[in-house]
Amino acid sequence: MKQITEFPNIPLGILPTPLYRLENLSRELGKNIYIKRDDMTGVGLGGNKVRKLEFLLAEARAQGADVVLTAGGPQSNHAMLTAACAARLGMESILVLKKRGTLTGGNLILDGIFGASVRMVDTDSYEEVYAEMERLMAQLRSQGRTPYAIPVGGSVPVGCLGYVNCAREIANQAEELGVHFDAIVSAVGSGGTYAGLTLGAKLFLPGARSVGVGVCDDPFAEISLGLMQETARLLDCGVQPEAGDIHIHYHIGPGYAMPSSEGCAAVRRLARAEGILADPVYTGKALAGFFELMGQGAFDQDNDILFVHTGGAGALFAVEMPAEA
Repeated sequence: MKQITEFPNIPLGILPTPLYRLENLSRELGKNIYIKRDDMTGVGLGGNKVRKLEFLLAEARAQGADVVLTAGGPQSNHAMLTAACAARLGMESILVLKKRGTLTGGNLILDGIFGASVRMVDTDSYEEVYAEMERLMAQLRSQGRTPYAIPVGGSVPVGCLGYVNCAREIANQAEELGVHFDAIVSAVGSGGTYAGLTLGAKLFLPGARSVGVGVCDDPFAEISLGLMQETARLLDCGVQPEAGDIHIHYHIGPGYAMPSSEGCAAVRRLARAEGILADPVYTGKALAGFFELMGQGAFDQDNDILFVHTGGAGALFAVEMPAEA
């Protein structure tokens, strides 16, 4: 197996991120509930994408890129963190975002603060977004520039390495705490974080079931398995990912990047129980899915459960949360 240190990497995050027991929620739910605070990765407002960008931007720099392009929704935490990390490395960033209604504020403000050029595409199709990215890249090349494109969420095998590495980090922290995690729960919005965690769990956390909560209706079982297989080949790790490794539960609500009443309730529950903020359209929906699964008995056989907080709090200042019931 190749060591992850063999792949180009630019340290950007403050790692390891904290991992600890949620005392109040554990008491409420009758389980040992732990949280991995990847909302505290130390760039911008934090978030999971920093781990991916450490590898992706190292690859961009190795290719001589001077401008980075990526795509996402208008409140994309990935796009915001790409802008932040690119600025730190002295690289220009162009964010090609799907226009959804009249959303303003939140990460769109941060994108500007980090100096990104934001291009809104009035579409609901990523095919059209990627076509615009290709057009911009061709234009940049004609100007003598060297662009580097990162797909939505940084969900490619090189990006997945960040979360294989995170699983190893979790294994080290679990050993220090004297804990063996029975299950790990994370949000799934493009598949790369979940794929990396699930492959990493096979390598470093034997016996831990990796559960993903899909926040849009993409076929994440197939997407994640494909990413796991490609990342395993990249690592030459001798592990064969299988469909049985994938456990996806969906909590989409009214639609992608739109808050659900259950997601907003989960945001409030975490905030009032533990003083931790989550966004209402991504991590909040993952929390809602986690609480749904708990109520359905999906974790009855588990005692020690880890929830991976993937960040995104900037959207709290852009999305109107439904009033409490």
